Amino acid sequence: TCLNIGCIPSKALLQSSEKFAEARHGLDAHGVKLGGVELDLPAMMARKEKVVDGLTKGIEFLFKKNKVDRVQGTGKITGAGEVTVDGKTKIQTRNIVIATGSDVMPLNGVTVDEKHIVSSTGALSLAAVPKRLLVVGAGVIGLELGSVWRRLGSDVQVVEFLDRIVPGVDSEVAKQFQRLLERQGMKFRLASKMVGVEKKAGGVSVAVEPAAGGARENFDADVILVAIGRRPYTDNLGLDEAGIKRDAKGRVVTDSHFKTNVAGIWAIGDAVGGHHLHYQYTHVATHEGPLAVENALNGSTHTLSYDAMPRVTFTDPEVAAVGLTELQARARGHDVVAPDLPCEDVDAGVEEYAAVVRDALGGDGEAIDGGDSPGGMPIRAAVLKTADPNIFTVNFPVKPGETRFDLSYSFPYNPGDPYRGKIATNDDNTYLIAPGGATLTGENLSALGQEPRPRPRIYGLTGKAYEIRLPGTAAATE
Repeated sequence: TCLNIGCIPSKALLQSSEKFAEARHGLDAHGVKLGGVELDLPAMMARKEKVVDGLTKGIEFLFKKNKVDRVQGTGKITGAGEVTVDGKTKIQTRNIVIATGSDVMPLNGVTVDEKHIVSSTGALSLAAVPKRLLVVGAGVIGLELGSVWRRLGSDVQVVEFLDRIVPGVDSEVAKQFQRLLERQGMKFRLASKMVGVEKKAGGVSVAVEPAAGGARENFDADVILVAIGRRPYTDNLGLDEAGIKRDAKGRVVTDSHFKTNVAGIWAIGDAVGGHHLHYQYTHVATHEGPLAVENALNGSTHTLSYDAMPRVTFTDPEVAAVGLTELQARARGHDVVAPDLPCEDVDAGVEEYAAVVRDALGGDGEAIDGGDSPGGMPIRAAVLKTADPNIFTVNFPVKPGETRFDLSYSFPYNPGDPYRGKIATNDDNTYLIAPGGATLTGENLSALGQEPRPRPRIYGLTGKAYEIRLPGTAAATE
């Protein structure tokens, strides 16, 4: 999903559409005037496909390099330690890892034709920019793809059943985020539901009414994007016949070691359910995979702290979060303090890029307990851009047992993500560790030639723990 019809093609279009929007509207303030900027949508789509193709071939190369046999086809578990492909090729093995990912969540009463009513898959390959785009669902997928087509010229309207956008993100951050998207021209109908769709020449007619009931409103759209979430791809895999437990949503039930109730069968990624704060992100499955394999082959008991997983929405601005939200922390019985960091308080190396940074800790100032981990898990969420994509000014001390004065630890958002850095902080100052290893502070960014850029990011935290000695002590070591 991620490589072919998910993260990779969507991020390719997000980057391309952002460059188009900047060329049209974002350079005048910098004294750069461009005339006659035109969109070449086929070329943009061709670049997206080239990116996907290149990374797909890269995976194939890694298979060959590491002597991994690849069998292409539709697999089904047909017995103890047995997988049958396309109903004929049988593979015998001691361990099976279910990593089948997810599929588009359907909307009752709506038939997706990938032309006028599209899923996220169809929204990645529209043949023309729709004049009016209706997005059903204000989650990560809907807002990212809605942003792509808004930048390219669509009038985008978002219908969301809940009374807020991006469920799972801190509520105050979500409010600031919505205001910023509305300034860009995106319109929202919250606490609303789509109750009728009728296809017509060149588009669709849509009926929307309040989620709690009320007056119905009708309007036209050229394309409807159904983005209400994803469901696990676990049907027709032979799971029920093998006795593998699934929950009410069809997700494979595992213990904290990724083991199902059937010996020798494990599961990871979007197909899994039951974990505390288990997120449907590629980097989650990327970290689960090696741990599940080591547990299967070596008898290890590796687990993963899902409280420490970062979440990102790749819009403009990007929204990053790690740890519990304030509401989640309160639901666990914690006394939470959640101060906001306004723009003017952000490090001098940041221009006007910050909207809000929330740092919620326990009432005594210590990191709160994440629940399924032995140590503290602070809440961190931000709508923020930093001055340089390789420099980070927000610390995320989320490794179990750490406090706010210890070193940072988290997982990279995406494997191979170029935007990575290492961060350490003490009580008084934030020290920035650039990918090259140099220790930077906000005061000497300009001296090192770190000029503010229009597309900074904060999401790529390092995937390893680092022992970092602050300036004045021995050199930092990994």
